[in-house]
Amino acid sequence: KLSSLPLSFPAQTFVVRNTRIENQGGRRHTRRIKLKIKTIFAAMKKFLKIFAGVLFAALLLGTFWFLWQKTRPVKVVYTIVEPKLDTLKQFVVATGKVEPRDEVMIKPQISGIISDVYKEAGQLVRKGEVIATVKVVPEMGQLSSAESRVSVAEISLAQTRREYDRTKALHEKGVVSDEESEQGRTALEKAEEELQNAKENLEIVKNGISSRFKELSNTQIRSTIDGMILDVPIKVGNSVIQANTFNDGTTIATVADMSNMLFRGNVDETDVGKLHEGMPVKLTIGALQNVELDATLEYVSPKATEDNGVILFEVKAAVKIPADVFVRAGYSANASVMIQSREGVLTLPESTVEFEGDKTYVYVLTSAEGAEEQTFDKHDVKIGLSDGMNIEITEGVAAGDKIRGIQEEKKKK
Repeated sequence: KLSSLPLSFPAQTFVVRNTRIENQGGRRHTRRIKLKIKTIFAAMKKFLKIFAGVLFAALLLGTFWFLWQKTRPVKVVYTIVEPKLDTLKQFVVATGKVEPRDEVMIKPQISGIISDVYKEAGQLVRKGEVIATVKVVPEMGQLSSAESRVSVAEISLAQTRREYDRTKALHEKGVVSDEESEQGRTALEKAEEELQNAKENLEIVKNGISSRFKELSNTQIRSTIDGMILDVPIKVGNSVIQANTFNDGTTIATVADMSNMLFRGNVDETDVGKLHEGMPVKLTIGALQNVELDATLEYVSPKATEDNGVILFEVKAAVKIPADVFVRAGYSANASVMIQSREGVLTLPESTVEFEGDKTYVYVLTSAEGAEEQTFDKHDVKIGLSDGMNIEITEGVAAGDKIRGIQEEKKKK
């Protein structure tokens, strides 16, 4: 029975003991790992405590520094300016646009369809030059009446000619007097003229023009002035209608004299009383860089207009355009009208002057320039012309005085 066992007794005992030793070694290794983990966690807790303490200290110091900075006294330092001799000019500014003085809309005197267009926008045109041609579309009733009139005139002429031929033959035989012969000739001429008129009327109804007066045809739309074509709003094939009492008619083209330009703008009611006709104007156009045009004020409206609650008055000025400058119709522009000028006057920046009721004053530096603490003395002054940036000082300060300017803020050291 013992021989049937897989191992001998001593060998089995060895295996059991060896297994116990291995189990004991594994438990020791596990305890060592747990010990290391505890050590790491302890170190991390210690680090976090130290980091939190440092962060708290930094926040505390930052708060104290911020409060300290806020409680520091501020040293107010002013810039120092001196009065200087200068030229002051006061302007009234009007905003508006530049446009041709004479701008004409060409309209047809007959209704029909555009058959040809000979000009386009931007081209120069002379008075009487053809811009477009209108093809007349006949009205059937008028056409029928015109054709009937021609037929009747032809029949009447044939009858009158036969009567004249008989009268003429009898006159040659002495049967008819000279007076009757002349009456027959006159009737024949009237019948011929009536036929000619009927045929011309038929041509006008069909084509809008007669061969005898083709140079005066209404179908050829001509320019009525010399100038430049600003717009041609029609195309070949468009229907047009003539101008009449009840309709303005279709505009074929807009023509303007671009050599005679006008500034049209508006000024505020507070400035209109300072303007009068004949005053020189300086015109600046935003689309033309570094170009200033001369103009002359020629109209100030006697009646105001209201725009969003603002009372404005219209002004017009004749613009002088140099030959090398091309000004397009509709350019926006600003017109400056000089209303007052002072040369060689004592001036200060307007920001240095303070107002209190009806009084004006400035602060004059009494301490040494560059001193640690600036001290000033209040001086009453009298002012004159202002251009919006600088103002004239008539009394109260002299050239060389040190005047308090704008304020600068600096922290004390």
